[in-house]
Amino acid sequence: MKLKVYADRMSQPSRAVIIFCKVNGIEFDEVLIILAKRQQLSPEFKEINPLGKVPTIVDGRLKLFESHAILIYLSSAFPSVADHWYPNDLSKRAKIHSVLDWHHSNLRPGAAGYVMNSVLAPFLGGSLDSKAAAEAEQILTKSLSTLETFWLKGNAKFLLGSNQPSIADLSLVCELMQLQVLDEKDRLRLFSPYKKVEEWIENTRKATQPHFDVVHKTLYGAKDKFEKQRKMGTTTVSKPGFQSKM
Repeated sequence: MKLKVYADRMSQPSRAVIIFCKVNGIEFDEVLIILAKRQQLSPEFKEINPLGKVPTIVDGRLKLFESHAILIYLSSAFPSVADHWYPNDLSKRAKIHSVLDWHHSNLRPGAAGYVMNSVLAPFLGGSLDSKAAAEAEQILTKSLSTLETFWLKGNAKFLLGSNQPSIADLSLVCELMQLQVLDEKDRLRLFSPYKKVEEWIENTRKATQPHFDVVHKTLYGAKDKFEKQRKMGTTTVSKPGFQSKM
């Protein structure tokens, strides 16, 4: 049976899994789960993933969720995956795991929390929360600084001093791409102090083309719609047509 990937392309980890499969020639059927319509909570989907989250994969009898676990599994299960994504060298693997663990407790709550509370909440049935946005911005800024000064070592193009991307690079860059929906001035304010981070994002994008841009089209479309609404001075409007949430 062909691999099935249940995903919503407005979801950062969903994009990481889809891009990874495409870059590495893994054949799969993509099943759209529209988070904005709460399809992840349907009885049918919760039979596959009781936690009601995307991405989720089904490979034969295996049902697997959590994007980092999925990326590790795909790297190990499919021979077409190049070694640099998840090296056989155990010390390199351990270092990749350290980045992925750091991601979930630092960069993700910072980036996702800031975008949700400063932009997305009204379009997903919630309200903006300036206090929560400020708290998330502090976490995000600290995380960007840690990326710039610690995880991006020397003159290497990718994390952990590597000249080739790993699953950690793809996962973290997809996380930061969500900031595309911010007002451009706000996004530049956040990123401008971190030149190495900006270069690393572009390096990861180039290393995964053309799939990176194709998979991010949904996000780019949402960005354009938000920009139009800002120009119109719209603050409380209907959902702008994208099919997801953070």
